[in-house]
Formats: sequence, structure tokens, C-alpha cells
Amino acid sequence: MPEQVIAQVMNIGDYADVQSLVSQLGEEVLRKVLVQAQAGQFNERSWTYWHYRLGLSSLEQIPPLPVRSFE
Repeated sequence: MPEQVIAQVMNIGDYADVQSLVSQLGEEVLRKVLVQAQAGQFNERSWTYWHYRLGLSSLEQIPPLPVRSFE
């Protein structure tokens, strides 16, 4: 499940990890992982950073974190 590994690096990786991820995979892959993220994969800080960094939203319009649904 490569998307889960990518999300983990995006969430808890350090600067060098992030730079390596961007150079190896490209921003489009990271956008896809972020858009399809499941609840609990990102903390609020990483969620905000990546939305802004990847140009998916402005700092004033960050979407809410995904939440679990027990339906």
C-alpha cells in the first residue's frame, strides 16, 4: 500500500524526507495522496502544510481533516 507509506512520510517525515519524496515522486502523486487521505493519516499541522505547499488551498481555506464515519 504505497499511498499509506507516502502519507506517513508526508505526515511525520523530516525536511530531507520530504525533499526526497517530492523529487522521487513529484507533486502530482502527493496531491493525489492528500486528496484521497483517510481519517487519521495526517495531523492538523501536516494537513495544513501540504494543502498550502501543493497549492490545493490558501492558508485561509484549508479543508477540514477527514473524519471517521461509523455508518
